[in-house]
Amino acid sequence: MAHHKPTLPTKTCAVCGRPFAWRRKWARDWESVRYCSERCRRAKGSAGRRGDGRGGAAQPGPPGA
Repeated sequence: MAHHKPTLPTKTCAVCGRPFAWRRKWARDWESVRYCSERCRRAKGSAGRRGDGRGGAAQPGPPGA
């Protein structure tokens, strides 16, 4: 017989937009969890600054453009 996880609450990551499920380590502060991973948590400040979805500072265009 296969092991099935019970239905767990899910949220959508504030950075990448992917859904993620409850984890035991988040049990005490599930209400304040906003990011699906450490990578997304670190990228929270730089998301979307370039406009190409890669984050980081905007690069200047060629002169006269």
